[in-house]
Amino acid sequence: MSVRLQVTQRKSPIGGTHSQRETLRSLGLKRIGDTVVKEDRPEIRGMIATVSHMVTVEEVE
Repeated sequence: MSVRLQVTQRKSPIGGTHSQRETLRSLGLKRIGDTVVKEDRPEIRGMIATVSHMVTVEEVE
């Protein structure tokens, strides 16, 4: 079974760069407290690394 990542937005993108705001939007996060579940792929890991200070990540099955 593939590993999935549960990504939750914890901080506001206000004050972040345009790229960071767009990355949050691409992940499907619109506001603080939003949670999405994504496949564990290199592209998603890179997006998470870009906004790592704004999100928390947990592995789920």
